[in-house]
Amino acid sequence: MLFSKKSFIVTAIFLSVFLAGCGNGEVLKDASQYTMAIEDIDIPDGVKVIGFGEATHGNIEFQALKKDVFQALIDNENVRVFVLEGDFGGAQQINQFILNGAGTAEEAVRALDYGIYQTEQMIEFVQWMHDYNKTADEKDKVYFYGNDMQRYDYSKQGVLHYYEVVNKDSAKKYATQLADVSNETMRELSNNELKELNDVIDSIITDLQSNKASYIKQSSNDDFTFALQYAQIMKQRTQLFLHDSDYMNLRDEYLANNLQWIVDYEAGRGHDKVLMSAHNGHIEKTSASLAGYKSMGHYLNEVYGEAYFAIGTDFMNNTFQAQNAGSGERKTYTLKHHNELVDAFSEVTDNIFYVDFEKASELDELADILAKEQKMGNIGDDFRPWYKFSKMLYTIKMTPADAYDGIIIVKEATATSVME
Repeated sequence: MLFSKKSFIVTAIFLSVFLAGCGNGEVLKDASQYTMAIEDIDIPDGVKVIGFGEATHGNIEFQALKKDVFQALIDNENVRVFVLEGDFGGAQQINQFILNGAGTAEEAVRALDYGIYQTEQMIEFVQWMHDYNKTADEKDKVYFYGNDMQRYDYSKQGVLHYYEVVNKDSAKKYATQLADVSNETMRELSNNELKELNDVIDSIITDLQSNKASYIKQSSNDDFTFALQYAQIMKQRTQLFLHDSDYMNLRDEYLANNLQWIVDYEAGRGHDKVLMSAHNGHIEKTSASLAGYKSMGHYLNEVYGEAYFAIGTDFMNNTFQAQNAGSGERKTYTLKHHNELVDAFSEVTDNIFYVDFEKASELDELADILAKEQKMGNIGDDFRPWYKFSKMLYTIKMTPADAYDGIIIVKEATATSVME
């Protein structure tokens, strides 16, 4: 989920007349030889983190690809961990559903509290993971995480539930101190209240760290580890509010930090590969967005090097739904998108296909395109009708070979419907 600053939008309006451009490319007759089906995706040896980008949040095809890509990586790469650009605490409700069957898939998805995920496709994906785990051996079960920090409720719940087990007096104290902190009220907190909240969370973190041995003895190492992470998530949310002018930079840094936590935790349980699904602008390696923030993928590339493998997405004809962040109203929009890369594959008969950049670079014409800046599809959950008139408002200019290791192209994308 990418959030544009007002100043960026204003600047974009003035620049649009100069930067829109068509950017149409030519069809490459041999391009289809360098494509493969999603189920045949092959990841190089040594990769630990696979980033899967989403060019648009509000599409059936891009949301359904989460399941398709994960299933391919389960079969081909023994990946067992899926991470979504979604609330860490809320995602644990999904994890409990797919592991233990608590509640329903729809209830689990609603715990994420993000409108873009309140769709049939996400419910089907979560139900599929639940059904998969019912018949899988213990060593083959799949796990679901979120690495975002833009909510309080379920992380707060996780902290307080843990204290009910290890320290009931502290549970009562912290429940009182956190009583006014929720997803519904968090934007009403004053700066002074946020500073006080930050101090409370710091005291929780200090208490957990100081009493680690005692608390683990009363619970478990895993329960303690998650309680501490829940507290860290709450602190990150609070820091975003306290440093609103640096929101985007901080958020992607936190996204990267939380993903590293998940990677390390799951490696300790024998899972050495993780699939991370987020917006293109988060998983790409070059921080290409004109909004000027350092992307999660940039951090991951610095930390993991060749062990980070990024798969972007793009589209040709796209009907999608998005929210007007000003009015809160959701509408459906249609765009036709061109750049040299997607146009090179415009005669491929499949609607959805994968292009591995190492393989595609064997063709000189494709190698040249991949090494040249392209305006790649990039639509967040905030869209206004006039964005359609400036390409820079729904694309990111980047060099594909630097930003990604491969790409999934969707020729015709259709809109999701968000449930009430």
